[in-house]
Amino acid sequence: MKSKIKKIGVGIVIITSLLVSVGYQSDFFEIAKQIDIYTSLFRELNMHYVDEVNPAKLTNNALNNMLKNLDPYTKYYDEQGVEDARIASLGEYGGIGVSAKFIDKSILILNVVKNSPAQKENLKPGDKILKIDQTFVKDFEAKGASTLLYGLPNTKVTLQIERQNKTFDAILTRKKISINPIPYYTMATKTIGYISFTKFNQKAAIEVKKAILDLKDQGMQQLILDVRNNPGGLLNEAVKITNYFIPKDKIVVTTKAKTQQWSETFKTFNEPINTNIPLVILVNNHSASASEILAGSLQDYDRAVIIGNRSFGKGLVQRYRELPYGTQMKLTISKYYTPSGRCIQELDYTSRDDKGNIPKFSDKGRNAFKTENGRTVYGGGGILPDIDLKSQKLNKTTESLFNSEAFFNYVTQYFYKNKAIKKPSEFQLKENDFNDLINYLNKHNDEFSTKIETQLVKVKKEANDSNLSVDFKAISETIKSAKRDNLAKNKREIINKLEEKIIQRYYYNEGVFQHKIKFDIQIAKAVSVLNNPKQYQKILE
Repeated sequence: MKSKIKKIGVGIVIITSLLVSVGYQSDFFEIAKQIDIYTSLFRELNMHYVDEVNPAKLTNNALNNMLKNLDPYTKYYDEQGVEDARIASLGEYGGIGVSAKFIDKSILILNVVKNSPAQKENLKPGDKILKIDQTFVKDFEAKGASTLLYGLPNTKVTLQIERQNKTFDAILTRKKISINPIPYYTMATKTIGYISFTKFNQKAAIEVKKAILDLKDQGMQQLILDVRNNPGGLLNEAVKITNYFIPKDKIVVTTKAKTQQWSETFKTFNEPINTNIPLVILVNNHSASASEILAGSLQDYDRAVIIGNRSFGKGLVQRYRELPYGTQMKLTISKYYTPSGRCIQELDYTSRDDKGNIPKFSDKGRNAFKTENGRTVYGGGGILPDIDLKSQKLNKTTESLFNSEAFFNYVTQYFYKNKAIKKPSEFQLKENDFNDLINYLNKHNDEFSTKIETQLVKVKKEANDSNLSVDFKAISETIKSAKRDNLAKNKREIINKLEEKIIQRYYYNEGVFQHKIKFDIQIAKAVSVLNNPKQYQKILE
């Protein structure tokens, strides 16, 4: 430990020397002062605190809490975090093909990739992994446990699985798992192609091109590109994909940074695939970052009709910076601007108040800009669709439901009660299914707690500790009644989500998209617009 403290001291000398050498003399004293305070405090804790301290954990907490005051995209990554970020960017890893989370001292399988080792060994969402080879999951922290599932392709791993209160062993052979940013594409009609696009990783541009060319061979004359729920990723991939639809040497996006070398203008640099094909891009309030660059630039050039809901509004660019001992930081370095000059950033993190509230740029009024054809578009607060399909907003209770154990467990129960369901293009739930879900939630209220219920538990404990007499049962019933009313307001949205999660259990992600092609309102609207060339052109003019 003491040698580590000495290393930190040496690090301070190096840092302060670098600061002077690059001309930060004005900030030098304050930075050196704060680093000195931190290392002195760290040394005192190590030498005198009554119990043993964990230096890595203390430092991680300190760094993460410091960065939390900036924006949610500026992050510190330890060695494992660096590997996770690499996998997300590269789009492949050695493993068994599951998404999972650490809960109740076990790893809960949330989803299984089709044709993966996990699927071939009949693992199911809802299964709990209790043991990985000779290691009990309960002995690990959340992040450490799941990493044991990774490994080189063709290596074996033995899992102890709990399913429906029964345990069994499964021996799996890891293989290279590819995260395809294009999970599904098809011909929606005889002439309209559809591509679902979920992530801008290093394979994004290649896979989008493959899908476009394949659909073209199938007779595609119009295209729907679906970036709903696409959180973004690599900016360069957005530039390449935009290039497929607009000519060479056109500005796609401009970044403006504090450091001049990171202020750049990104132009198309290849010949396009097709500059004339009628194009619709589907967005929603979870389309962010690179998705907004793609949609915003094509909107600015009047090259695509944007349909859906206002996008997320992330106009910030991040870059990875290497730190000592294999760690990294991803930090926000610039804001980006679409070809018309728009910055679509919504949240103003630099103006956060003392209570932590973050104002919105759009609250101050949105600035108007012009597209190439002279149409008015607006900056701040995301991309506004050309056709805004107003959807019922999810209330906080419904959002809590979708993130709860209860919703996941209900789908698991449904799966084991029903050996089969109709094919995705025919499957639909009814009113009775919604009522069945509500009955399940009433019986398993502990699996689905809203924010106010969590607060009530704390108040009840404090009241008991203070010997206060309060009728908490009546208050609890009132809250439960309000919770049911709020869920009823989002009935259609809940049924849609439930259909999606149930179909996923039987037909994997592919089935979810087959269902969307038949029943999704936004896809239906896109097809309608593309089938009406006069309406399509009128929107862009």
